[in-house]
Amino acid sequence: MWSFARPHLRTLILGLVLGLAGSGLGLASPMITKWVLDSLGTGGSLAGPVLALLGLLVFGAVISRWQWTTLGALGERVVLDARESMVRRFLRATVPAVTRRPPGELVTRVTSDTVLLREAATSSAIGLINGAVMLVGTLVLMSVLDLVLLAVTVAAVLVVIVLFALLMPAIAKAQARAQEEVGLLGGVLEGALRAVRTVKVSRAEDRQADRVLAHARTSAEHGVRAVRAEATAWTIAWSGIQLAIILILGVGAWRVGAGHLEVSSLIAFLLYAFGLMEPITELSQNFTSLQSGIAAAERIREVDAMETEPTGPRSAEDSFPARRAGTAVTVSGTAQAGPASRSVPGTGDAPGPDRTRELPPLLEFRDVTAAYGPAAEPAVRGIDLAIPRRGHVAVVGPSGAGKTTLLSLVLGFLEPRQGALFLDGRSYAEYSRDEIRARLAYVEQDAPIVPGTIRDNLVFSHPDATEEMLAGVLHEVRLADKIGVLDDGLDTPLSSTQISGGERQRIALARALLRTPDLLLLDEATAQLDGLTEAAIHDCIRTRAAGGAVVTIAHRLSTVIDADTIIVMERGRIRAQGDHEELMDTDTLYRELVAALRISSQAPATSP
Repeated sequence: MWSFARPHLRTLILGLVLGLAGSGLGLASPMITKWVLDSLGTGGSLAGPVLALLGLLVFGAVISRWQWTTLGALGERVVLDARESMVRRFLRATVPAVTRRPPGELVTRVTSDTVLLREAATSSAIGLINGAVMLVGTLVLMSVLDLVLLAVTVAAVLVVIVLFALLMPAIAKAQARAQEEVGLLGGVLEGALRAVRTVKVSRAEDRQADRVLAHARTSAEHGVRAVRAEATAWTIAWSGIQLAIILILGVGAWRVGAGHLEVSSLIAFLLYAFGLMEPITELSQNFTSLQSGIAAAERIREVDAMETEPTGPRSAEDSFPARRAGTAVTVSGTAQAGPASRSVPGTGDAPGPDRTRELPPLLEFRDVTAAYGPAAEPAVRGIDLAIPRRGHVAVVGPSGAGKTTLLSLVLGFLEPRQGALFLDGRSYAEYSRDEIRARLAYVEQDAPIVPGTIRDNLVFSHPDATEEMLAGVLHEVRLADKIGVLDDGLDTPLSSTQISGGERQRIALARALLRTPDLLLLDEATAQLDGLTEAAIHDCIRTRAAGGAVVTIAHRLSTVIDADTIIVMERGRIRAQGDHEELMDTDTLYRELVAALRISSQAPATSP
C-alpha cells in the first residue's frame, strides 16, 4: 500500500495537516460551549464565545472542503498511476504470463481493485491518524474536565477497542475473499460473452449463467459475512458509547450535586462523550477500508511479478554457441554443413559475381528445444530449420505437433530452453524484440481485431500508410468492392454485423501485407474463406513469396500443397520435408494427412 502512496507524500502530508486542523477545531467546540455557559452564569459578555463559534464554523468549512478536494484528487491520481502501471505491464508482459490468467480477471484488477485502492491509499490512512488523534485528544480534554468521569469513559472505550480488534480480521478476510471471487466472476463472464454464439447454439445459457453466478453467490456470501461482522462491531461500539453516556450522566449528576463538578463542565464532558462516536466510527471505517485496499493492493502488485519481455538485446553470453561442426541445416530441401548460407538469385541468367552473392538464410533454428514452463514437457525438440529469404515454406502436422510453437519462437513469444534462433545470421540475442518484429508480420488463426474501425485495424502496425497503400492491399485480398459499398467505408466499426468472419480474416491479412515484411507468418489464414477467395489468397501468397519469405502453418493442406517446401512435424520434431510430390512418395504421415482431408494431390488452380 505504501508503494502506491509514497510518490504523493507531500500531498498526503498536506491532507494530514488539514485533517488534524479540522480535528483540532472539532475538539475546541465543547470548550467554547463551556465558555458560553460560564459567561451566562457569570453575566459576562457572549460576544467573544459566539464569535469564536462562528470562526470555528467558517474555518472548519474551509479546511473540510480543502482536505476533501485535495485527497479526492490525490485518490484519482493514485488510481490512474496504478491503472497505467498495470496496463503497460500487461502489454509488455510475455505472452505466457498474460495468457495463463483469464482476461476478465486481469480487467477486474484494473477496474474494481483500483477503486478499492483509491480510498485506502489516501483517505483511509489519514483518517486512521485523524481518528486516533481525535480519540486521544477527546480523552485528554475529558481529563482536564473531570478525571472520575474520564475513568468511566476509558473503561467503555477499552471494551469497544478490544472487541473491534477481535472482529476486524474476520471482516478483512471476508472482504478479501469476496473481491477474489469478483475477479473470478469477471474471467468466466468474459469468456462466456466472447463465445456467446456457441453458448446459445449449445442451449447452455442457463448452465453458463449458473457457472458465472456461482462466483457471484460466493462473493455475496463472503460479503454478507463481512456485513454481519461489521454490524456486530458497530452495535458493540454504539452500545458501549451509549452505556458510557448513561454512566457519565449518573456519575456526573452525583458529582454536580456533591459540588465536585460544575454544570458547564458536565455539559462539555457530555458533548465530548457524544463526539466519541465520531473518532471511533472514523477509525473502524478507515480500518475496514484499509484492509480492503491492502487486499486490492496485493492483487495489483501481483501484476508486477509478471515476466516482461526484454526491451533490448540480451548479453552475448546468453546467446547459443555456434552450431556444432557437421550438423546439417536444411534450406529449401538442401542440406548444408556448418553455418547455413544460400544463393540469392540476381537479375538475368548469365553467371558472374554480380548475379549471386552468398547470404545466410533469413531465419534459422539451431537445435532449438522449447517448453511453455520450467517444469513443462518440451513442445518442440531439437529443431534444425532454415527459412530462405524468398519462397513459401509450409508447416503441417497433426494437432499438438508443435507448429504454433515454432511461430511463437519466431515472434519472440517463447524463449528456447536449448539452442537459438538466428536472423540474418545473427543470434536473436543480439536483437531487441522490436527489431525482430519490425521485420515480421503475423496473421493469427482466430484473426482477432482491435477495437475501432476497419481503417484503425489496417493501419494498426503501419500508422503512416497512405490511401493508395490501403487500396492496394484491399484489392489484393479481394475486399475493395465489399468495403466500397459500406456506408462508412474504411471508417466502418469492426463490431458491425456487416463484416463477416471471413472478411475479418482478410482484414487481418491485409493488415499484415500492408507492412511488406521480410517474413510473413500465416496461421491458417484461409480457415474462414470461400473457395474463390481462398484461391485469390493463394495467389497473394505466391506473389509475396516471390519477393520475400512466407511461412504458413495450416491444418487445411489445400492451403500449402503448392508451397516450395513443406515441413512435416510430429510430436515436437521435424519428421520430413520436401515439396508435395516428394512427401506423397516418401512420407506416410503426410499421405495420411492428405487422405484424411480428402484433398487432391494436385495444387489448387490459380484464380483468374
